[in-house]
Amino acid sequence: MHVLLTMFTLGPGMEEFGDKLGENFSSTLRSQKGFKRLTMFRNDDTGECGGLSIWQSKEDAEAALATTGSKLKEALTGVAKGEPKRGVYDLWRIVEAD
Repeated sequence: MHVLLTMFTLGPGMEEFGDKLGENFSSTLRSQKGFKRLTMFRNDDTGECGGLSIWQSKEDAEAALATTGSKLKEALTGVAKGEPKRGVYDLWRIVEAD
């Protein structure tokens, strides 16, 4: 299993925009091969946002990275502070509550 981690900063007060962006991207990711799960998170005080998606294989995660990159960049143009940071990582352990 692999993860695709995406981080970006919208700034404070952009929660509604972030919610809509999350809805759009969750639909996009769900339709892609190997998608397992998406967790989205944010800090309302700083406007930092992110998503952690889990994929069946490295190839699936890299395909998602490639196919969503331009769409994310377009959606964040003029809104985000700086460029989004994205990367694919090995998922080596999941720890859950007892």
